[in-house]
Amino acid sequence: MSGQESAREFIAQMSVREGCWRLYVVLMNTTERWPDHRFGRSVPTFTDRTDALNVLGFEPVAGAEWTWTEDSEIPDNPASPVVLIAAIRVRSLTEVGA
Repeated sequence: MSGQESAREFIAQMSVREGCWRLYVVLMNTTERWPDHRFGRSVPTFTDRTDALNVLGFEPVAGAEWTWTEDSEIPDNPASPVVLIAAIRVRSLTEVGA
């Protein structure tokens, strides 16, 4: 299978801002708008996240798992509110077999 026949891989991330969760697919080296999906205030389940990725045209790479990272809303400020960022490797559904 050549590289043109396989789906391209990307990183999908999810974070919470002002109490609402947002899932987005990072498209590097482009000026295109990153595909995104907004959830409500409760933490989206694994199924919620997978369904949202599918609507955006992506799916988790086989064997990939969500990883969670803690960051600061204000860099270099230890009193800053914590920002949680989840990430997973995904592949494009539209390019499979292209």
